[in-house]
Amino acid sequence: MTETSDFKLHPQLRSDSLRVGKLGLCELRLVNDARFPWCLLIPRVPDLVEMHHLPTAHRLTLFNEIEQVSEYLLGHTPSSKINVAALGNMVPQLHFHVIGRRPDDLSWPNSVWTAGPGQNYTKTAAETLIVGLREQLEIS
Repeated sequence: MTETSDFKLHPQLRSDSLRVGKLGLCELRLVNDARFPWCLLIPRVPDLVEMHHLPTAHRLTLFNEIEQVSEYLLGHTPSSKINVAALGNMVPQLHFHVIGRRPDDLSWPNSVWTAGPGQNYTKTAAETLIVGLREQLEIS
């Protein structure tokens, strides 16, 4: 993908998450809520709001990046199920939630958005996940 200087991360996504790095298409971020292993993938395409507006040439790359993050969460966290969502009701910039779930998590079987206020990661716990994602996905 060609980088453009027009891409800007929505301020709400920035404030709710921690930077992991850049994949081929997406900015990868860790949602700062230690209750759930939860990543965001934000395609670095300026002014993108709807999933069906993602250029066709990028769709397979997006799916592959979602798959890579999902596999990491399944293999390196206590997750037994992965939820993928693209809602956009609160933040219009197109972004994808990749969330590790398990039957004993705080919100199971309901949505993570029903679990109440988040609990920030400790610095050590966040660094462990971020470093693991960077190593597994070969992000520098």
